[in-house]
Amino acid sequence: MTNTAPEIPAALTGRKRWVALLFLALGVAMIILDATVVNVAIPTIVEDLDLTTTDAEWVNAIYALLFASLLLLSGRLSDIVGRRLMFVGGVGLFGLASVFVASSDTSSQLIAARALQGVAAAMILPASLSVLNAVYRGKDRAIAFAVWGATIGGMAALGPLVGGWLTTNATWHWAFLINVPIAIAVIIGVLLMVPETKDTVDKRGIDVPGTLLGTFGLAALVFGLIEGQNYGWITPKKQFSAGGFEWPLDNISAPGVALILSVILLGSFVWVEGRRRTAGKVVMVDLALFRIRTFGMGNAVAALVSLGEFGLLFILPLFLQSVIGYDALETGVILLALAAGSFVASGAGAGMAKRMGPVPVVRLGMALEVVGVLWIASVISVSVTGWMMAPGLFVYGLGVGFATAQLTGVILSEVPVQESGMASAVQSTSRQVGAAIGTALLGAVLITGLGTVTDDLTERGVPQPVAEQVTTAVQQSAGTAVVALPQQPNGDVLFEGASEGFATAARDVGFVAAFLISLGLLAAFLLPRNAARTEAAGYVE
Repeated sequence: MTNTAPEIPAALTGRKRWVALLFLALGVAMIILDATVVNVAIPTIVEDLDLTTTDAEWVNAIYALLFASLLLLSGRLSDIVGRRLMFVGGVGLFGLASVFVASSDTSSQLIAARALQGVAAAMILPASLSVLNAVYRGKDRAIAFAVWGATIGGMAALGPLVGGWLTTNATWHWAFLINVPIAIAVIIGVLLMVPETKDTVDKRGIDVPGTLLGTFGLAALVFGLIEGQNYGWITPKKQFSAGGFEWPLDNISAPGVALILSVILLGSFVWVEGRRRTAGKVVMVDLALFRIRTFGMGNAVAALVSLGEFGLLFILPLFLQSVIGYDALETGVILLALAAGSFVASGAGAGMAKRMGPVPVVRLGMALEVVGVLWIASVISVSVTGWMMAPGLFVYGLGVGFATAQLTGVILSEVPVQESGMASAVQSTSRQVGAAIGTALLGAVLITGLGTVTDDLTERGVPQPVAEQVTTAVQQSAGTAVVALPQQPNGDVLFEGASEGFATAARDVGFVAAFLISLGLLAAFLLPRNAARTEAAGYVE
C-alpha cells in the first residue's frame, strides 16, 4: 500500500442521485430476477430442447459457479479500470448473453450462454455496491444501501411470478429476452447519471498469483458444494461427465476432490496474500481489512445468515407446485408477500437506522427472518393455502429488507473508498459461499426428510418394495416426481403418502433454515452497536 492521499470522488446530489440509484438498482434487479426466472422456466426448456437431467443441472450450476468464483477478480478490476465501466460492461454482456440463451437450440449452446451470464453477473454485483459506496454520503448512502438490499430480496420473490407469467403467456425465450431492453435502459441511464470512480492510489495492476489461487479455489469450493449431493460427497454416486469429459476415478467423487482442492488453493491464497502485503506488493484481497471489526465480523454475519436465508425460496415452489397443485404463476403470486415485505422494509429501514443505528436494524431484520421462517414451517401441510403462508412470507420479507441492506452498509462503512470494489466483492463472495453451503445443507435435509415417504406409504398399505421405489424417485427428483403419482396404479394412495412425506421434509428444511439464520443473529451481537453512524473512509458530512 502507499501513503498517497486518495482522491475522494464528488458525491451525487439533487434529484440526479435518485435517478442514478434507480438505474443502478435496475441493473442489479436484472441479474437477481434472471437467477430465479430460470428455476420456473427450466421444465419448459428441458422439454423444448430435449435436455438430459445432467444438462438441466448444468444450466443452473455453471451460472452459480462462474458468478461466485469471479467476484473477487471483478471487484479488483472495477477499482482499477473504473467502477462505472465495470458495471456498464457487465450489464451489456448480460444483455448479449441473454440473447444467446434465448436463441439456443442445443444444450451446449444454452450452457455456454449461461456461463457468459455468470461472468457478467460477477461484473455487475460488486461494481454496483462499489459505486454506491463511492458516490453516496451520509443518509443518502443509507437509503441507497436500503434500496439495493430491497432490490435483491424483492426480485428474488418476484422472479417466479415474472418467469411464470412469461413462460405461461409467451414462451420461455421471453424470460431472457426481457433483459435486453432493461440492459439498454440501464446502460444509457448509468452513463448519463453516474460519475466514473476508480482507485487513483494503487496503480500496480493485478495480483496474478492471488487471482489464480482465489478464482480456482472458489470455483472448486462452489462446484463441490453444488454437485456433492448429485455425484457423492466422497464416494461416487453416479458417473460425472461434462463437455465430453468423464470422471476416471471409482473410489472418490469429483466433488470430493474439488472440496479437498479448494482447501489447498484457498489456504495457499491466504498465505500468498499475507506474504505479498508484507512485501508491499499489490494484493487481490487486502487481508488487513478483516482487522476492521465492522468488515471482518460483518462478513462472518453475512456468510452465516446466508446459510439459511433463502432456503425456503428453493423448497416452497417445489412443494406448492408438486403437492398443492399450483402452477408457476400462482406460486409467484404467493411469493409476492415476501417482495411486499422487503419493499416496505426498504422504505422504513433508512429512517430507523438513522434513529437507532444500523446494527440494531440488522438484528431486528434477522429476528424477523427467524420468526417468518418458523411461521411458514409451522403451517406447511398437505392442505396449506397461499393465504396461510402469506403472513409468514411478509414477515420474512420485512426481515430480509431490514437485514440485507443495513448489513451491507455496516460491512463497507469503514472501508477506504479506493478499496471499495475489492471490499464489495469480498462481502458478495461471503454471501455466495454461505448460500452455497446452506443450499448443500438444506438439500441434504430435504433428501433425508423425503426418506419418510417410505413410512407414509407403508402405513397406507403400500408394499415395501413399491414404497421404496417411489421414495427413491421422489428423492432423486427433489420432490417433483410427486405430481405424476396419481397417474400410477393405486395413484391416489401413492400421492397422499408421498405428499405427506414431502410436507414433513419441507417443515424440516424450514426449521433448520431458521436455526441457521439464528446463528447469524447471534453473531450480529458481536458487531459494534454504533457502526456506520458516522461517515467512514475519511469522509465528512
